[in-house]
Amino acid sequence: MNEKPHISVVVPLYNEEDNVQELHRRISQACQKLDKTFEIIFIDDGSKDGTVNNCKGLSPLKLIKFRRNFGQTAAFDAGIKEARGEIVITMDGDLQNDPDDIGLLLEEMEKGFDVVSGWRAKRRDSLSKKIFSRGANILRKILIHDKIHDSGCSLKAYRRECFHDVDLFGEMHRFMPAILEMEGFRVGEVKVSHHPRVHGKTKYNWKRGIKGFVDMVSIWFWRKYANRPLHLFGGGGIISFLAGTVILIWMAVEKIFFNASLSEKIWPLMGAFLVMVGIQLFIFGLLADILIKNYYKNQKRMNYSIKEILES
Repeated sequence: MNEKPHISVVVPLYNEEDNVQELHRRISQACQKLDKTFEIIFIDDGSKDGTVNNCKGLSPLKLIKFRRNFGQTAAFDAGIKEARGEIVITMDGDLQNDPDDIGLLLEEMEKGFDVVSGWRAKRRDSLSKKIFSRGANILRKILIHDKIHDSGCSLKAYRRECFHDVDLFGEMHRFMPAILEMEGFRVGEVKVSHHPRVHGKTKYNWKRGIKGFVDMVSIWFWRKYANRPLHLFGGGGIISFLAGTVILIWMAVEKIFFNASLSEKIWPLMGAFLVMVGIQLFIFGLLADILIKNYYKNQKRMNYSIKEILES
């Protein structure tokens, strides 16, 4: 563990006491077959069972213990920040991901990819979970337009430089390939094995689904309008303002030229409402534009990423 590893395997754990020792054994065997230096990082996400006790005596192992349950994304973030390897492998702690597939990810990375995502082509989950995941994948393709089939698969490989200036929040770990693709990194995909859960209970529920959808909308915004949010809010504001103006002009023409009674009509209020909404959206777009510029300035970065500079 003192030697700088080539591979860092990062695994969040939450109430996985029956899986943790077998998981460590399989990861160790898989990495030894690759004949590369490696480290294993487990993150205990506030487990309430014997997960931490069952980690004692396992070697090599770096165990990060959270004070309470902060969620899978927070655990991934802590583990990735602690990792020292040139390649960071992430995976679940429920034994549904197969550590032997780490070699497949590394082979795909040799083709020039910065990120390789696992694709569970033959999933071993319940029907309800498959249906929910299929719906989430459809929404992801509509909003994010990434090129991978299975963003929910935690088995992924990343080059170390992918995580410079990257912090994970919410359920963002699911969309890391999309986020990194936005930064200009090359993203690949390879089919991996998927096993049914034998011990423990799934941690996925409707609450995580809602959080994932909200994060998906956030990524959609950053992908399309991070550089100029005024294009989104200002454009919507102009459309609303023009629609309201047309309605008010129409009402004025009816009142002046046709002596129509407007007291019982909703259209004057609708026109005024749309004009006000349009003005507010445009102002909101201007403020968002200022905030985005300040964000990049405070981060000491720009809205582009340089891969390399060549001189001759």
